[in-house]
Amino acid sequence: MKTLYSKFVVTTLLVMIGSLCIGFLATNTYYHQVIKEKNDAKNVNIAQDIAKYIETAKPDDLDNYFTTLGEIGYQTYVTAGDKGEFYGGKYRDKTLSSNTVDRVLDGEIYHGMRDFPKETFMTGFFANELINTIGVPFTYENKHYALFIRPDIRLLFSEVHTILGGLILVMAVLSLLAMLLFAKALIRPITQLTEATHQLAHEKFDTLLDIDRADEIGQLAVSFNVMTEKLQENDRIRKEFISNVSHDFQSPLLNIQGYVDLLKNPLLTDKERQEYTTIIELETKRLSTLTKQLLLLTSLDQSTRLLKCEPYRLDEQLKETVRKYRWQLEEANVQLSYQLEPVTYDGDAGLLQNVWDNLLTNAIKYNVEGGEIHVHLQESSTSVEVIVEDSGIGMTADQLQKVYDRFYRADASRTKQGTGLGLAIVKQIAELHGGTVQMESVINSGTKVRITLPKL
Repeated sequence: MKTLYSKFVVTTLLVMIGSLCIGFLATNTYYHQVIKEKNDAKNVNIAQDIAKYIETAKPDDLDNYFTTLGEIGYQTYVTAGDKGEFYGGKYRDKTLSSNTVDRVLDGEIYHGMRDFPKETFMTGFFANELINTIGVPFTYENKHYALFIRPDIRLLFSEVHTILGGLILVMAVLSLLAMLLFAKALIRPITQLTEATHQLAHEKFDTLLDIDRADEIGQLAVSFNVMTEKLQENDRIRKEFISNVSHDFQSPLLNIQGYVDLLKNPLLTDKERQEYTTIIELETKRLSTLTKQLLLLTSLDQSTRLLKCEPYRLDEQLKETVRKYRWQLEEANVQLSYQLEPVTYDGDAGLLQNVWDNLLTNAIKYNVEGGEIHVHLQESSTSVEVIVEDSGIGMTADQLQKVYDRFYRADASRTKQGTGLGLAIVKQIAELHGGTVQMESVINSGTKVRITLPKL
């Protein structure tokens, strides 16, 4: 498997090699298009100055003069058409056509540097060949000569050029090492992140990354830690959920099993048999309610669930709900009054029915003997507001903070018939409609629930 580090190293090397090639080609193009012509003209001027000096100054020892030119950095070849002499550095290739020599002796200037035949690379500047020279004529002691000259490249590379070459080499090596170290530092947190994801895959949700950086990787580490904490919290909630579901299913099932065993006793009186049957019926209804609410919560938890919104009379729905629970109100000796404005609301009537059912049954269940319930519906320009207020047992501030937790019941003894899922369902349905739920409660003074639904 190719690691990210190896890919980074290979990419860095390829970039450096590619940059070198592109830079070399660009420099070569610049040499042929600009420098080559200027270099040829410059050396022509130098050669002509030398020829002019010889013709005007007429040095006594011409051989010594050319030797001196060779020592100060010029490779020269002097010929009168027959045998010639070389001075300065040696040429690698001394081939030069007699036709070229004859033309220079006749007064032409030979542009060997400009017309050097190899055009692919900058070989014209470095080629140590006799044809890669400048040729000019001069006359000494009434005899015509041809002077071919070029700078000695070996002598042109001074200490400055050596220092610059070393500097470039050191910079290239240090840059490569720095990139490798930087890549290692860059890959390390990614490696840690990979290992941490493996830990998460094995449900080890306490894995946190200790990466303190201000760049994108640091932001990724922070996001990963936030995700880990949420997964840890979800795992805790899931385990609590399973535990609560198991408890809430086991309790009624054990009761049903126990009372079924008691019903098998042939000595039971009709009164006892009726009492046990009623308990079994209540526990069966509790299981049915719990199952329906769990299925509803599962449906609400699905992110793909779509609301079936249609315009309907919300006030009529609330009136029907009150009529449905009239017998429970009479049984609990609770008085209910309502003030309902005629309101047509565009919402999911089936889901909202669950909201009103839960709120009304809670108001009855947690009320007191001779208590009251008031239902209020009003409409504004932007929203619809439903208030259900009772005079029941109320809740403490601590209980009020937990009422939306699944399976939580304010009655810790669990003597009330309920599942602890009702208000969680209410909150999710309201939020699916873009609404909010607000609860106010005072112990022994009652509870007020305010549902605000925006007009869609």
